[in-house]
Amino acid sequence: MNPVLVFAALTGLVVASTALGFAWRTGQGRIRHTDGRAIVRVTDIPGVKRFARGVTLLQFSTEVCAPCGVTRVVLADVASGRRDVRHVDLDLTHRPDLAMRFNIMQTPTTLILDNKGVVRARIGGAPRRDALTRELDRILTA
Repeated sequence: MNPVLVFAALTGLVVASTALGFAWRTGQGRIRHTDGRAIVRVTDIPGVKRFARGVTLLQFSTEVCAPCGVTRVVLADVASGRRDVRHVDLDLTHRPDLAMRFNIMQTPTTLILDNKGVVRARIGGAPRRDALTRELDRILTA
């Protein structure tokens, strides 16, 4: 084989892989607004009796998820600073039924629910605190 062609092919693979990695990383933690048709019932969430008066941050995590701990800290901290926001962490490790029910393909995933359980937004990956705060302000003032 021609070494120049091998080198060019390997370089192309590295460049393509790097570009795909950057594209994937950019989407992590991004808030995606939903159409408002998905509704979570209180009875769908083990251990929860009612939603918050304003917004419930429903975090899905697993035992082996490294970024879930950071996400838990950020969501709990943001929620503790607001009376109308509640953070609920749901471990999916032994609950594949819930992962299927809520279409969870990665952890952490956070659903932002209004006081009626309507999914207003979805975050795949660890959220950025400033973006989360802006989103909560937007939902709560609407």
